[in-house]
Amino acid sequence: MEKMRSDCPISCSLDVFGDKWSLLIIRDIMLREKVSYSEFLQSEEKIATNILVNRLNVLEAEKILIKEVSEKNKSKFVYSLTQKGADLLPIIIEIMDWGAKYNENCPRKELGKKIKADKAGAIEELSKELKKKVRKKAI
Repeated sequence: MEKMRSDCPISCSLDVFGDKWSLLIIRDIMLREKVSYSEFLQSEEKIATNILVNRLNVLEAEKILIKEVSEKNKSKFVYSLTQKGADLLPIIIEIMDWGAKYNENCPRKELGKKIKADKAGAIEELSKELKKKVRKKAI
């Protein structure tokens, strides 16, 4: 990783995953079951190809994601979360909840409604699902 801006834990965390594209990639893997480069490109936020490549490389270098050859298509790579990446779930949920609470243009969809009704329960349920998918070899 590049030199940190400071030794503040918030700053150190943002140095790793703090840009919007990294968080959206993590969201897509974590909550939308996207796993491939082409699937990430299809997200509604329309990430540029060069930015996507850069962010995937950074997230892989930081051991948040693992890149592997697809079992179904040997010419394709797929990405999965490591435990380090899966540990971001509560942060992603808090950001979603905050965004829905304070932005009327971001209505709560099914998951958002579950979070509003029982945030701890939603996090626990999602954590169990992620645990089944987490790749352990990167850590």
